[in-house]
Amino acid sequence: MAAPHIPNLLSLRGKPRTRGMTKRRGSPVDEAKSFQKKNELVIQGTDNDAAVSRLSAVTLGYLKDPYASIFVKGPISRRLPIINRGTYGRTFALDTLISFFLSSNQSPCEKHTRQIISLGAGTDTRYFRLRDSNKDTNVIYHEFDFPAVSAAKRQIVLAHLEKLRDPKLEDFWSTQSVEDKSKPMEWGFVRQGGDSEEISYCFHPFDLRDFAGPNPPNSFVGLRTDLPTLILSECCLCYMNITESKSVVKWFTNKIPSIGIILYEPIGADDSFGQMMISNLAARNITMPSLAHYKSLSDQRKRLSELGFNNPDPRNGCEAQDIENIWEKWVTPFEKQRVDGLEGLDEVEEWQMLARHYAIVWAWRSVADEWQNWRRSENLK
Repeated sequence: MAAPHIPNLLSLRGKPRTRGMTKRRGSPVDEAKSFQKKNELVIQGTDNDAAVSRLSAVTLGYLKDPYASIFVKGPISRRLPIINRGTYGRTFALDTLISFFLSSNQSPCEKHTRQIISLGAGTDTRYFRLRDSNKDTNVIYHEFDFPAVSAAKRQIVLAHLEKLRDPKLEDFWSTQSVEDKSKPMEWGFVRQGGDSEEISYCFHPFDLRDFAGPNPPNSFVGLRTDLPTLILSECCLCYMNITESKSVVKWFTNKIPSIGIILYEPIGADDSFGQMMISNLAARNITMPSLAHYKSLSDQRKRLSELGFNNPDPRNGCEAQDIENIWEKWVTPFEKQRVDGLEGLDEVEEWQMLARHYAIVWAWRSVADEWQNWRRSENLK
């Protein structure tokens, strides 16, 4: 399969270099800042690729998402079948694990509350889908991404507020620093509950690399440490250096006793396909440190074990599977037949190769037995 068809890397195609032009060189510090800024913009651009791929899969019937079209500008761009199946596999795996997390262990008459933290969320629509499908669960949903990404998503949400807001439950809200009005605002939705309001969705405009800085924040608006909490990282932490990505996870695991995490990342850097992925990134001056550092499913399990998910308590656990195995073992025969009938897939070998190079890794740490439904996922191996 040609390099440009690798999911999540589609938008990393670089512009051709202009020859015969000279440019005054700035100081090394200025050049480093300029390179970092360009790197950030390219990485942020991968969110648009993910949104287009999601809409392609929705339009063709792979997925159901009534909000996908809101976050994509212009006409629908149809992806190749192998890309659509990859988007389906990724979404199916995460949705399955999230469903286990949100499933109630309590009385049907009693509502319970769960918290989800999405890192590098971009224009993801998962909050809106979860809100619509989990009426028996109070979901507090946090998204983190660069301030520029937050501002762009806020603008889209405000422009389509009638479609995105549940008028029976939610009101839009935002914060603005009195001391520093230039500081990016946090925004989202508050849930009405009798005489009180509770944040149900909050977008935090925050550079995740600052968790590794000299003055990391102590808290965030609406973030609770007393709830079972799930961290999501869909090709987010993989773009950060190893020290920075560890700092992100440790910040949350150090503060929240009952916590779980799901990672979706490429693996397999040692073989020719993995090297092609690395070369494809390097050609655009982008590195993906986790791809070179955590090369296998075993490496990914060890990674989470070292980040606080190593308690020997039998109520805790850590698992990892590639997308190929998830497709083969988790998806029912009936659902496979449905997906196969949507469009032809001639590149079977390419699909298998691609699916082996993307992994879902999940781990959890219990206080009582609030993660018991995740142990059901072990039966899917």
